[in-house]
Amino acid sequence: MVGRARSRLSALVLVAGVVAVPHVVRPAEPDHAAHARHRHVAVSAEAMVSTAVVLPHAGWVATASGEETSGEDGRAANVLDGDPATIWHSPWTTAASLPQWITLDTRQAQQLSGLVHTPRPGGGNGAVGRYEIHVSTDGATWGDPVATGTAADDATAKTFDFATSTARYVRLTALTEAGGRGPWTSAAEIRLLGAPAAPVGPLDRTGWVATASDQETSGEDGRAANVLDGSPDTLWHSHWTSPVSPLPHWITLDTGRAQAIRGISVRTRGDGANGRIGDYRVQTSTDGTTFGAPVAQGSWPDTSGVHTATFTAQARYVRLTALTEAGGRGPWTSAAEIDLLGPVDAGVLGAWGPVTGFPIVPVASALLPNNKLLTWSAYAADNFGGSSGYTQTAILDLATGQVTQRRVDNTGHDMFCPGTSVLADGRVLVTGGSDAGEASIYDPATDAWTDAPDMAVARGYQGQTTLSTGEAFTVGGSWSGGEGNKTAEVYSPTTNKWRTLTGVPPEPFLTADPRGAYRADNHTWLFAVGGGRVFHAGPSRRMNWISTTGAGSVTDAGVRGDSADAMNGNAVMYDVGKILTLGGATAYQDVDATTRAHSIDITGGAAVVTRTADLAHARAFANSVVLPDGAVVVIGGQGRPVPFSDRTAVLTPELWNPATGRFTPLAPMAVPRTYHSVANLLPDGRVFSGGGGLCGNCATNHADGQVLTPPYLLNPDGTPRPRPAITTSPARAGHGATATIGTDRQVTGFALMRTGSVTHSVDNDQRRIPLTPQALGATSYRITVPTDPGVAPPGSYLLFALDHHGVPSVGAPVLIG
Repeated sequence: MVGRARSRLSALVLVAGVVAVPHVVRPAEPDHAAHARHRHVAVSAEAMVSTAVVLPHAGWVATASGEETSGEDGRAANVLDGDPATIWHSPWTTAASLPQWITLDTRQAQQLSGLVHTPRPGGGNGAVGRYEIHVSTDGATWGDPVATGTAADDATAKTFDFATSTARYVRLTALTEAGGRGPWTSAAEIRLLGAPAAPVGPLDRTGWVATASDQETSGEDGRAANVLDGSPDTLWHSHWTSPVSPLPHWITLDTGRAQAIRGISVRTRGDGANGRIGDYRVQTSTDGTTFGAPVAQGSWPDTSGVHTATFTAQARYVRLTALTEAGGRGPWTSAAEIDLLGPVDAGVLGAWGPVTGFPIVPVASALLPNNKLLTWSAYAADNFGGSSGYTQTAILDLATGQVTQRRVDNTGHDMFCPGTSVLADGRVLVTGGSDAGEASIYDPATDAWTDAPDMAVARGYQGQTTLSTGEAFTVGGSWSGGEGNKTAEVYSPTTNKWRTLTGVPPEPFLTADPRGAYRADNHTWLFAVGGGRVFHAGPSRRMNWISTTGAGSVTDAGVRGDSADAMNGNAVMYDVGKILTLGGATAYQDVDATTRAHSIDITGGAAVVTRTADLAHARAFANSVVLPDGAVVVIGGQGRPVPFSDRTAVLTPELWNPATGRFTPLAPMAVPRTYHSVANLLPDGRVFSGGGGLCGNCATNHADGQVLTPPYLLNPDGTPRPRPAITTSPARAGHGATATIGTDRQVTGFALMRTGSVTHSVDNDQRRIPLTPQALGATSYRITVPTDPGVAPPGSYLLFALDHHGVPSVGAPVLIG
């Protein structure tokens, strides 16, 4: 995020002086998506861990604006007693009003970088909603907030990060109660984080050996070695055939040599709950015989996903002992994969920020020109279905981190599973979906939604893009509004009308999905070119040219090399007339995804397809984002696409280099991003990734997001690389116009990045246009906007300056056209 306050939420649980990261719940697949057991082997690499440590709090003092001492023990001191069953509560037996604050006095000035807030057990009354965090050196002078934001109304512990500050006092102020239940504030525990250390990530496990106190080999393959095989579908299981081995159970990893170890990461089994580790301890050894006092101990929750404990040790052997089973179901212990964490090169892997809580599952998103991110779900924050006539939306302010929620009902449109595009004037057009014939427009200049004319053809899951003419083109979409006959239409912002293209039927764009048009007629990859035409790159293996003049027409462009149909794959324009396609599957779901990737060059008027290197991980339901330097980040997805499941989820992003055509792994993320996830380039050159799920009372709803800092912004130790800054630039420029750009230092290039909108892994509007500048002076340059609106379709862009290392500036907004 950009700006002074970098406020984010993460699901961090404070246990015994270490930070344990309980990641997502990964439940059994729904009945409609069941399939034969499928083994997807992947390199094990779980979530990068925040290395800001929880500070010891002995001698600290907590004071508050008010505390309840008559009706309950609600003293401020309870947030420091280590007992989550005791709480601080604002006064409720006598009249009190929001805001309410609590201050921690650490007794000495020190470096601080975050606050960990654990709500009262079970959540409920007093949950912190909108908040501010201030710091002070003397307890009297507070200044501007170092963080602001909105916390989710649930019982999970939350971490509020802020820029590292030297202070003695930290004050958390609750401006609202998250559930709107009353003028109350409460907290069970509050801790502070010190200055972040160097980034850590999974160590190379080549040659490692796993041994255990016991293992099951009769009733199943539950060998200890399975935690190192790279497959989340195999597991170590304690001995459970008669006679059962009782708790505790331990497993030891021999890394082959003494080395710096900063933590342990455990991925739970994905096929059930039995054996999830509850209370645990971690010990280390240099000889494999003598294990000292625990370097970490605590309790992990009874949820599936990835659980992490951080510590610092120089050791060869690490032993994890399960003292209890998290759910108390029996004397069992299991684990699918175990990683040890150590120092990593952030300049190669990049780094993820903490998880930001959202009030909705962000199933669709659009970057706005006012440094905000618009997101929406459906009629509900966590579910979809029917035609409700309204939509839950949320806007993330990238400068402050604050998330605001709104129900949009004035357009009569449930905007779940729609077509999306950013119009020439920066407004966002949303069409079809659950209310299949409707269309709505969001104007970031007025923060207002307005009704647009209904389409002639009701549709959902359609493809959509903004044309070189400034109009919007949409086609297909048999998920909603009936199957078949989803003829193309064009919306004119000038006339505020739709016109039907009878010469552009959906049939040329269909895949061979066994479920017919319902699944074959979805998510087309569309790219605007000159003369109001469109290039169709997939997901069908056959490609097409589309004319939107008159009644329109379709011309075959050949097959996409050796690619099969690639439904729920990705396509992104990384350079002028050059498109990267990757991943996907031959059917919408329940078949294996592919690792194949292709580059398509349409600059010569024909589609020239080249096979690039393969992805390391097969993916469908992934998202791809092109960066200002031309590289493409691929985030999330599944090895075998199954809606509303996180099985076979890929946690390791990949970065595609257009110069080499190869993919390299990046830092793993904390939360699976699969079906219904999104990703957007942000103005500061980072990438937002969020969402997934939207399945009501299920365990795969991810009402949150995370920001990736790509490697080009980081030094090896995780500190920011020096980056150029644009000091002067135009707010608007026409096609063929020249503009003078000022920078704070010498740069070597510029890139125009069209802001896009994404849903269901499709963002047809994003594209990168590299510009070669003419130097006018040491820090002054002349650039020329492409004359052809087919190269730079009119609309909202970010202009980035890049230095000779490829490090980008913060993007300057500019409207082209």
